[in-house]
Amino acid sequence: MKTEYLYILEIGSKKFPCPECGKRSFVRYINTETREYLHKDYGRCDRESKCAYHLNPYLDGYAAMIQEDKQRAAGVTTVNSVKQKYIYSRQRHLNSFKAHPGTKIYFDFETFKATLKPEGYEKNTFIQNLLSQVRFPFEADEITKVIELYRLGTITEGYRMGAVTFPFIDIQGNIRTVQVKEFDMDNHTKRTDFLHSILEKNCIRNTEPLPEWLKAYASNEKKVSCLFGEHLLKKYPFNPVALVEAPKTAVYGSLYFGFPEESSQNLIWLAVYNKSSFSFDKLKVLQEREVYVFPDVSKDGSTFREWKRKADEFEKQLPGTHFIFSDLLEYLVPDNDKSSGYDLADYLIQKDWRLFKKQTLRIKTEFHPESECESKSEGQSEKIITITKNQNDETQAIQTDEASNPTVKAKLLIESHKKPDEKNNRKHPEIWNKEIEILENFFTETETPDHPIQFNVYGNISNVRKFIKSHLSVVKANNGNPIFLPYLSRLQQLKDRILSSN
Repeated sequence: MKTEYLYILEIGSKKFPCPECGKRSFVRYINTETREYLHKDYGRCDRESKCAYHLNPYLDGYAAMIQEDKQRAAGVTTVNSVKQKYIYSRQRHLNSFKAHPGTKIYFDFETFKATLKPEGYEKNTFIQNLLSQVRFPFEADEITKVIELYRLGTITEGYRMGAVTFPFIDIQGNIRTVQVKEFDMDNHTKRTDFLHSILEKNCIRNTEPLPEWLKAYASNEKKVSCLFGEHLLKKYPFNPVALVEAPKTAVYGSLYFGFPEESSQNLIWLAVYNKSSFSFDKLKVLQEREVYVFPDVSKDGSTFREWKRKADEFEKQLPGTHFIFSDLLEYLVPDNDKSSGYDLADYLIQKDWRLFKKQTLRIKTEFHPESECESKSEGQSEKIITITKNQNDETQAIQTDEASNPTVKAKLLIESHKKPDEKNNRKHPEIWNKEIEILENFFTETETPDHPIQFNVYGNISNVRKFIKSHLSVVKANNGNPIFLPYLSRLQQLKDRILSSN
């Protein structure tokens, strides 16, 4: 097909994984003369409402650079703009710069700090929406807490002005990358970018050289190399974890279900970044944690199945780690929402967060053949899950009410919905009566420290007596349930720690 352009988007149905969102919705640019693909980053994501990634070779100087190379090879001299000369030299520099294998170059901390200016939050569309635009606006104190928890920031100038920044900070406090998101007035994503990419574009636009740290940082093969919120794991070493796909969903989870500082049983909400980021190199930091997983819905359920399959393999490599999947959305979400890739945040934001704050997990341990649990909100019954034990000592997920209302009630996420043929396989033959009795006797007869103690490499126990009381309560209420084995293990570790210090 003849065209006046040398580079065009490939025609046809062939799609590649998008370098931005990871979905197989990426159309690459091809050279119409050679029929070869350009570099894998050049192309457009078809998910315009969710991603909108588009790297055009005519807009970033690539086409002009190639043309200059051809003319130079033919002996033709041309006068290029300063900007194009800079793009050419920059491309050459980045191609030649190679960090030592295994070296991790972190994002510049001072540049990150510049996103945290207090005056910036007045311009931050995402934050201002939460304060006034959503159906049930949040209180300023709650928003302040979530900003401080995840260190959310703002782009205060330039073409991304008003966008929120989601920093990916690892467990050691290093900034791995900073995602930039523009939202509309309904807090739906308009555009996605990264701060390092914005800085590069600004240098090109102003014909300025790249800072040395940015040149080195650009050599990282993978920029999003940790979990969003990962830094909280060290600060809250005993809280269970909730894992979602997008940082926005993690923020909503904390606002609706409570912050980890409020209770050792509150969830730490973390995000992997995108579908393909559910990987061992990121999740290995969750060893010995209880992890409740909420995949985004997909038209054919492929995301849920893929993450579940991977999690089963990861558990074999991470002793003490338990991945518990919630597939409630898979069962309840309408097909048209599945096609749009909806997630937990899309349903949470429709509900009053105050009702969720009042809810607590109801784990019924008394023996009875069946149970019903019903909750009403705004005149509608809502689907919730309660964990019960029947006379055969099997844990069952009891469900009630209308499948047409896909609301996730506070703390229902603790146990995945089970298909009928799976329920009878969920048995807990192991009983910890002896272990619990030994631990109770030990902590009753032994003087426990009044001061904080170093528990493990992840952190301290600030209040030892409170720690013992809460953990004993959990293991007694869930005697024999392997999901809660880490609580028993931590009590045994504490016992050993106290014995070794005496």
